Amino acid sequence: LQRMLSIAVEVDKSPNCSTCKIADVIFPFILNIPLRKQREAFLNTMECQLLRCKLLDLLFQHSCDVPTTLPLSLAKILYFLRHSSVLLPYQNETATWQRWDEMLQYLSLLLMSYQNVILAFPLPEHLRSSLNDRMDLIILKVKPKLQDNDDISHMDIELKMEEFISRMQQVLGQPFPPQITEKLCMLR
Repeated sequence: LQRMLSIAVEVDKSPNCSTCKIADVIFPFILNIPLRKQREAFLNTMECQLLRCKLLDLLFQHSCDVPTTLPLSLAKILYFLRHSSVLLPYQNETATWQRWDEMLQYLSLLLMSYQNVILAFPLPEHLRSSLNDRMDLIILKVKPKLQDNDDISHMDIELKMEEFISRMQQVLGQPFPPQITEKLCMLR
């Protein structure tokens, strides 16, 4: 399935467009996956980084009280950090800290996948370009194009992280479980 999804995105003339269409179809099924380990297995084995980004984007948009219209960017990931609620609230049997742990896991996965899309090696932005355009990009040795929303400062990151940690402290108290502390360090 993962290989087929990756090929479906790769062969399209507009990978961004096909990714959005595929993600819109798959997203309701992800919401209905009952176990965290099954969701993580599906997302972690996804071959197409662009599709993983879009699915995680939809997941976080779903968890925001006020969805954003920002394009997928570092600024949008910071927005999710500030405005997302704990994902998948229907899992009543799961401890609260485990829900926060899952959210942190997906934020880190979104950030890593997004970096792979933007700074894809050896071809910048190749995951957003059609196969025909990639040859031209290779020949021209095109540098990565960052969006305006990718230009964020370390201060922005620190402020959003501190707000997020404060919000988590209100819910979980102190000290955080070791898994949460580790994921916060990884995300930072």
